[in-house]
Amino acid sequence: MQSGTTRRVSTKCANPVDAIEELIAEKGWVFDRRCKTELAVEAPGTWCDYGMFFAWSEDLSALHFSCALDMRVQPKLMSQIYELITKLNERLWLGHFAVWVEEGIPMFRHTLRFRDGLDRESLTELMDLAMTESERYYPAFQFVIWGGRTAEDAISSSLLDTVGRA
Repeated sequence: MQSGTTRRVSTKCANPVDAIEELIAEKGWVFDRRCKTELAVEAPGTWCDYGMFFAWSEDLSALHFSCALDMRVQPKLMSQIYELITKLNERLWLGHFAVWVEEGIPMFRHTLRFRDGLDRESLTELMDLAMTESERYYPAFQFVIWGGRTAEDAISSSLLDTVGRA
């Protein structure tokens, strides 16, 4: 393949989870192919290892993706976490944060439609987006869960918006 060409995988001819598995294997990340349409991945980050999950719906031509943070929310803190998630989601252009309620695990989620096929660049961008947002907001979740802070205080304490250049 020539440099600069975008490699596309047709959703009509091939299972896009195969392409995702190939990309993950190239990164050297640990993964588990649960079935033909699902893939679970352990992705190393700065704050923790993130649990990524990909699920393909052929009927919708859509890829559901989630990136779980390695932490659990105690039931007594769920209302503070919901408030934090609401405030964080206001800042996001793509994707959103949610909580897997049964397990109490915060996660970043996003679904993409691929009617004309799937390309590696889009997959890479999706994983980069999830990692960037999860890494950026991980400390805010920590401040609420382990530090007992309010959502507003957690955001202001954990996020530093830089101005200018160094």
